Amino acid sequence: MPTGLVALLDDISVIAKMAAATIDDVGVAAAKAGTKAAGVVIDDAAVTPSYVTEFTPDRELPIIRKIALGSLKNKLLILLPVALILSEFLPWAVTPLLMLGGLYLCYEGAEKVLEKLGGEKHGETLGDAITDMAEFEQERTSGAIRTDFILSAEIMAIALAEVAGEPLMSRALILALVGVVITIAVYGVVALIVKMDDIGLHLVEHRHTAFEKSIGRGLLHAMPRLLLVLSVVGTLAMLWVGGGIILHGGHKLGLHGPGDAAQAVQNAVEAATGALGGMFGWLTYATLSAILGLVLGVAVAYLVHNLLKLKTGAEA
Repeated sequence: MPTGLVALLDDISVIAKMAAATIDDVGVAAAKAGTKAAGVVIDDAAVTPSYVTEFTPDRELPIIRKIALGSLKNKLLILLPVALILSEFLPWAVTPLLMLGGLYLCYEGAEKVLEKLGGEKHGETLGDAITDMAEFEQERTSGAIRTDFILSAEIMAIALAEVAGEPLMSRALILALVGVVITIAVYGVVALIVKMDDIGLHLVEHRHTAFEKSIGRGLLHAMPRLLLVLSVVGTLAMLWVGGGIILHGGHKLGLHGPGDAAQAVQNAVEAATGALGGMFGWLTYATLSAILGLVLGVAVAYLVHNLLKLKTGAEA
């Protein structure tokens, strides 16, 4: 009996060591995959704060919590199973689906640009009067979760590409870990951004030193400018991420011309700018991606608007 117990404990020890090694490998792979998706994470953090404007301070954090929970559901309950099924049975379908998501981002970004340029407004915008705050909150939250779905899909796809050779269970654990950590990071930053003015007001009203009050006033003055910058960056992010997805996807599907041309321009800029080549090269590729995204987005918007007009005319 002691021999059997010792053997059992020895087996458990071996299993525990294997599990610990697996967890360690998952952590390393998740960190690597998350790093690869960093660009999309930044875009996500830039886009989201615009959805939390026009609300009273007491509603800001609850709305961010709703969006964050929606983001977790997107990643863990929808995208994770779909990614695993596709990678296991239909790996060829991942790229076309990503490109459709990228096209949707291009459309969303182009809509915002067209509205800023004085085009016809579609849906509720910041310039509209809010007649029903509860309905407005629901629409704004739903819009944020829809946009998050596309960005989350890109994050999960990038992570999946990094761990495609791993066993199915390891892939699932890595993608789940990436999804949870990135969601916490993104919406933690978003919460800090949208509460920056409240932090500033608290420092001005409840702190005694001149230094603390000056920091508070600085935060209050910076907040409107920061939101404006984030609004612009968020729109550009939709365009450059969407355009980038189309370029990468087209290259994978055999349409090498656009992607190779953009890469050639990026390489030329990097070679011409020396030590700053990495930064200027990235900006060049992002700009070209955004231009492509805007062109495609305007084309999709034109088709969508005309189809809506035809539908409205037919119903009338």
